[in-house]
Amino acid sequence: MSQESFAPVTGDWYYPAPEIVRDANIPDYEAVAQEAQADLQAFWAKQAEQLDWFKRWDQVMDDSQAPFYKWFVGAQTNIAHNALDRHARTWRRNKLALIWEGEPGDKQTFSYWRLWREVNKFANVLKSMGVNKGYRVTIYMGRIPELVMAMLACAKIGAVHSVVYGGFSEQALADRIEDAQSRVLITADGAWLRGNIVPLKETVDEAVHRSPVVESVIVVKRTGQEVNMEQGRDYWYHDLANLPIASPICETEVMDAEDPLFILYTSGTTGKPKGILHTHGGYQVYTSTTLSWVFDIKDHDRWWCAADPGWITGHSYIVYGPLILGATGLLYEGAPNYPYPNRWWKMIEDYGVTILYTAPTAIRGLMRFGDAWPNRHDLSSLRLLGSVGEPINPEAWRWFHRVIGKERCPIMDTWWQTETGGFMITPLPSVGLKPGSATRPFPGVEVDVVDEHGESCAPGIDGNLVIKTPWPSMLRTIYGDPDRFVNQYWTAYKEQGWYLTGDSARKDEDGYLWIIGRNDDVIKVSGYRLGTAEVESGLVSHPAVAEAAVIAVPDEVRGNVIYAYCIPRTGFAPNDQLIDEIKQHIRHEVGPIAVPSKIEFTETLPKTRSGKIMRRVLKARATGQPEGDLSTLEE
Repeated sequence: MSQESFAPVTGDWYYPAPEIVRDANIPDYEAVAQEAQADLQAFWAKQAEQLDWFKRWDQVMDDSQAPFYKWFVGAQTNIAHNALDRHARTWRRNKLALIWEGEPGDKQTFSYWRLWREVNKFANVLKSMGVNKGYRVTIYMGRIPELVMAMLACAKIGAVHSVVYGGFSEQALADRIEDAQSRVLITADGAWLRGNIVPLKETVDEAVHRSPVVESVIVVKRTGQEVNMEQGRDYWYHDLANLPIASPICETEVMDAEDPLFILYTSGTTGKPKGILHTHGGYQVYTSTTLSWVFDIKDHDRWWCAADPGWITGHSYIVYGPLILGATGLLYEGAPNYPYPNRWWKMIEDYGVTILYTAPTAIRGLMRFGDAWPNRHDLSSLRLLGSVGEPINPEAWRWFHRVIGKERCPIMDTWWQTETGGFMITPLPSVGLKPGSATRPFPGVEVDVVDEHGESCAPGIDGNLVIKTPWPSMLRTIYGDPDRFVNQYWTAYKEQGWYLTGDSARKDEDGYLWIIGRNDDVIKVSGYRLGTAEVESGLVSHPAVAEAAVIAVPDEVRGNVIYAYCIPRTGFAPNDQLIDEIKQHIRHEVGPIAVPSKIEFTETLPKTRSGKIMRRVLKARATGQPEGDLSTLEE
């Protein structure tokens, strides 16, 4: 069987309605892509002009020390100024910036004026703790408004925030504190999830014990249970916020465009987590431009990025991007199916959400409960949908489009990374879509699928996804480890100067890109490369399979064979006949080479808290090996 036989189907087109194209912020993808290609630096300078700068740049991009690129060199700015300060002086001061709902049902809203004042108070509290420009502050919280405020307060005074997702283990948190050398940590007593309290403060106490670099812990009261408060180290935020130190007026620190904004840790395939470093200037330009163009943000929109601020998706598209654009965003604390599987659909109806951006894992999880739950609710306010985090299988894409979008909402399937800061491969609302394809690069971004020698792969042939040109929100380094930065991302195609994404992909005849997955998520069977996403999509397209994960296990004859774990849909009883049916289905949908040698039914799959399946754990289970560190598992 040739590799071309695994090329995606290219005839399955979905086109946006004429009015969506007519009203789009960017109605003509080709025109802006050509403009960017003609003069990349002029293109990004034009986008930067949409923002406020204390001092304009002397040079758009400096590549003299590549791959340590610099953007908007010589400019002075602060992302908090563009996200809050400038709106507080205009009519937007009374517009809603943030709508928040807690899992138990409590609600809060923040106008731009109120959010600006609360951030100023938080910033002054941090200053009273000795935090100033260049200090690293670790934030470990649930999805509550104070998390957003803490991030913006750090940015406002020039401190570097390091947000750790509020579910990581003690050791994972301690490792990140140690790497960033954070002397101040912000947390909450707990968070609500599926009706239970996540004991954040307990985790913090243990992490600080393991990494005693922390001198002060600021604790937000959320759940109200008794927690340990260590004298001289731990402070309730509500006590500090009521002191004279917490003035609602705080001067914004003038930052160089290349000054650090945040560190965000992402797992490496080996070794300790990588502290990805982003800066004020280029990041604010790129996140606001991409959000404006891809999701067509208007002043009347209610935008819901249903991620966690603790991940890059939340940094870029819950906190910074929407606020820079003056948008109204929604933040929800809890689980999508608590107490019932209609929680999200009810919130869309209640708040008139116009754009929903979420992960395929969430879509598939809600799809398991059938169409009746969303069909109970009026979802007519929605006009755009989005997908992020992993390749979306066509079956989930079509369900999302048909049941949630009522076949009128284009789906913006975005590919990007913590390292890239913003969308890299993505549709715009005005382009034709193919279920499962992230379409083409964002204007100003040049990508290719190449072999190990740097030669472009023909359509239907998979290879390494590379980014050929620098972009404003690119990571500047791995914090404290510039050699690892160069080796990991820039050495494989050093001569060409390309960034190696670590993902496999392929192009089709129309130039659309199909992400296969991480290179370590590629299975080689009898010499043929199969993406885990490809096989999993085939499994999930069977009516009995709600969710699936596949791994490679060694085989003497074929090198590897495929071992599949499947979560059954309600109403289907796992048995040998069903296994045979699913195998025949895969033979038909993907090809004989993709038929799993074994299918095991399971109730759950091991996932990280960002929703990524931990295949190494599955592989250990399948081969009878130790499962190793499980601290980053969701459960």
